[in-house]
Amino acid sequence: MNMNTKNKVALITGGSRGLGRNMAINIAKKGIDVVITYHNNKTEADKVVAEIQALGQKAAAFQLDTSNIKLFDGFIKELTTYLDKETGSPNFDILVNNAGTGFYGAFTEATEEQFDAALNIHFKGVFFLTQKALPYINDGGRIINISSGLARFSFPGSSVYASMKSAIETLTRYLAVELGPRKIAVNVVAPGAIATDFGGGHVRDNKETNQRIASLTALGRVGEADDIGGVVAFLSTEDARWINGQRIEVSGGMML
Repeated sequence: MNMNTKNKVALITGGSRGLGRNMAINIAKKGIDVVITYHNNKTEADKVVAEIQALGQKAAAFQLDTSNIKLFDGFIKELTTYLDKETGSPNFDILVNNAGTGFYGAFTEATEEQFDAALNIHFKGVFFLTQKALPYINDGGRIINISSGLARFSFPGSSVYASMKSAIETLTRYLAVELGPRKIAVNVVAPGAIATDFGGGHVRDNKETNQRIASLTALGRVGEADDIGGVVAFLSTEDARWINGQRIEVSGGMML
C-alpha cells in the first residue's frame, strides 16, 4: 500500500457501474479508500464495494439521487458520520462528480422536462453537491468533474446533454481559481464515446454507431471504461498535484 495516500478518501458519484465503477476500482488501486453513491442498483454497488475491499481498501456505498438537491444535506450527514466513525474525521480528500444519464434527441424536439432533468443531474446537482461537500474536503484535496467530448465536437441529438457539460467545464475553471487559496486542484475529464451501458448502451451495442465512431477516432476504435478510470485515478494522486483548471479529453483522438 502506498504510505502517502493510505488515509486518503475519495467520493465518487454514480460508482456502481460503467465509468464510475472503473474509476472507483482504479482509485482504490492507488491506495485510496473509496465511497461511492448509486441511484438504485444496490446489488451492483455492493459488488464494487466488495471488489475494493478485496484490494485492501475501505469502501462503502450510499444511495443518492444526485439530481435531487433536497437530499444533499441528509446525504452529507450520513457520509460524514460514516467517515468520522471509520477514520476519526468527517473529512475526505477527493470528489469525483461522475453520476449522469444520457439523453439523445433533436434540439427541435427537446421538452422542458427533458431539459430540466438533464440540468438537474449534470449541472445543478454537481454545483450544489460540490458546494455542500466543500467544508468537508481537506485542503490540498481534489475535485474531478466529468464532462464529454461532445462539449468540443458536435453530434446531432446531443444539444441538451452537451450544453450541460459545457457549463461543467466553465464551472471547473472557476472552482480552480476560487479554491486555489485552499490548494484544492479542480480538473475536468472529458471522455469520448465509450462502450458502456450509458445512454442505453447505444455506442456499445449499435454496430453502425460503433464503426462510425472508430472511423472518426485517430486510434481507430471506440473507448472502453478501462481507458478512463486510470486517468481519473492519476488525477487523484500526488503525481498530478500541479495539474489545475484543465480539461483533459480522453477520447483516443476523436474528431481531430
